[in-house]
Amino acid sequence: MRLLPRVTPDGLITRAAALAAGMDDRDLRRLVRREELVRLRRGVYVDAGSWAAMEPFRERPMLRMRAAELVLLSRDYVFSHDSAAIVHGIGAPDPRRALVHVTRTKVHGDADRAGTKHHLAPYVERQVTIVDGFRVLDLARTALDMAREHGLVAGVACSDAALRRGVTAAQLRTARERMWCWPGSRVMDAAIDVADPGAESWLESEGRLMVVGLDIGRPETQFGLTDGHRTVWCDLRVGRHVFEIDGGGKYTPEQTAGQDPRAVLWKEKERQDFIGGFKLGISRITAYDCHQGRAQAERRLRRDFADTCSRFGTDITDLAPFVVRRRLP
Repeated sequence: MRLLPRVTPDGLITRAAALAAGMDDRDLRRLVRREELVRLRRGVYVDAGSWAAMEPFRERPMLRMRAAELVLLSRDYVFSHDSAAIVHGIGAPDPRRALVHVTRTKVHGDADRAGTKHHLAPYVERQVTIVDGFRVLDLARTALDMAREHGLVAGVACSDAALRRGVTAAQLRTARERMWCWPGSRVMDAAIDVADPGAESWLESEGRLMVVGLDIGRPETQFGLTDGHRTVWCDLRVGRHVFEIDGGGKYTPEQTAGQDPRAVLWKEKERQDFIGGFKLGISRITAYDCHQGRAQAERRLRRDFADTCSRFGTDITDLAPFVVRRRLP
């Protein structure tokens, strides 16, 4: 009778364990073809049912990291870049397809090997932290690594998230000083300059960068207004124009607590009317606007802003009694 292979505490099955249980490579290939096992990397598998039940943006990438730990021969590494960002929960361009990233002080240049990207870069032990059992570079270093790896949008989004998590601008600058002559210096500096803890999501960071690129002024995040009965928070404000960042996730059943879609739409309309009542112009920015529709969106936003300036000007002194002087938690 064939024994079942031993499974790791994380639910992983190694080729060695399968062979020890009396299976062979043909058995493993057959189970993969029959979609009973999922091959995470060479020699490491997971039960297909368990994999299907996992959340794709954090649980699955972290399991791929566990699989990498089983086959990385040396231990002179720390998880970094996308992997550290996912573990810290500060986002990545696409966690579902992200490589496993490790930083090592002894490796011959950056190299992508079997789904793991090895980075040659120095770090000090105080930059290493343990999160969910993983040795990862800390938030400040990870945010700057993401800027170097993926560009300004990722750098700003991760820096925003790091600031929300309690990292200070001074800590970002200290991490930057340790990377003073590294490739990507300009994008790191730009990310630190633009970083703002008021952005509450990756999309809000992207939308803010779009507004910054309009060259109409630096936007204020989380601009609060109240009439004593109702309080609203606007994502971005420049002059008398506010920009609302709309992600489809805010309208899911989980976010709307099962409310009637008509009620959700009506509340949104009332909210926009409330903001407009203060003689403020409003533009809405979506993920499509930040990507495929960027050129058209930028033209629209410039028209909207110019129209607001012509109707209401830019000064908000008259709004002083209604402005909320604290940030949204």
